[in-house]
Amino acid sequence: MAGRKLLTSPNGGFPRVADLPADTGWLPLGTLDGVPAWGAAVTATGDVPGRWRSWRALAAQVPEPLAALAGRALQVVTWRRGHRYCGACRAELADVPGEPARRCPDCRLYVPMQLSPAVLVAVTRPGPVDELLLVRHSYGPTELWALVAGFVEAGESLEAAVHREVAEEVGLDLGPPVYFGSQPWAMSGPGVLLAGFTATVTDPAAEPVVDGRELVQARWFPLDALPEALPPAYSISRWLIDAAATRATG
Repeated sequence: MAGRKLLTSPNGGFPRVADLPADTGWLPLGTLDGVPAWGAAVTATGDVPGRWRSWRALAAQVPEPLAALAGRALQVVTWRRGHRYCGACRAELADVPGEPARRCPDCRLYVPMQLSPAVLVAVTRPGPVDELLLVRHSYGPTELWALVAGFVEAGESLEAAVHREVAEEVGLDLGPPVYFGSQPWAMSGPGVLLAGFTATVTDPAAEPVVDGRELVQARWFPLDALPEALPPAYSISRWLIDAAATRATG
């Protein structure tokens, strides 16, 4: 990695350890198909063969296991760069072998890479044609129609976060959220884990009212007439939307 760019080899895959300088500081990332995988941050990119790409561009073109590995590399290396010194005694931290963690050599403070859970929810309302709630954000890819999402707060369950985020951002009440799946999300920073849910609005006549800060638009769309500007196919947001549309037409 260089900054937030990832290196791919000339054939479009990932480089091998032998392709990079011998003094590269490798970090363990786990395995892919039983083969150990490693990541590293480099500062000089001129002598490294291959192509530097963003995770977004890479994830759009490679199979999901490779995209997930690239996302893990981005998150682990970025986290390590931001955790160089002990927060208790200010000594320089050392890596813990075999773990995404660091330890202070002086006071022995253990600093694991912590997760930042976030939720997103596909909200539907029943009718002659079931509808899906889609929103546009005031930040990021503002042209996309996406799902309501937000970070989980301290002491909060995932389900409580779903209810709170929907109430805060669009003013709607939901029935019980149903867990859909999860995805590590490299675009939002180190350790971000997205947990997806589906839920039905309690009042089929209710209309969304945007908060005016994070959201600029919110609309009900018939599940058989969704807009074209949707999240990318490699995202759990799109998986939730596609699953809802499939259920409506299946």
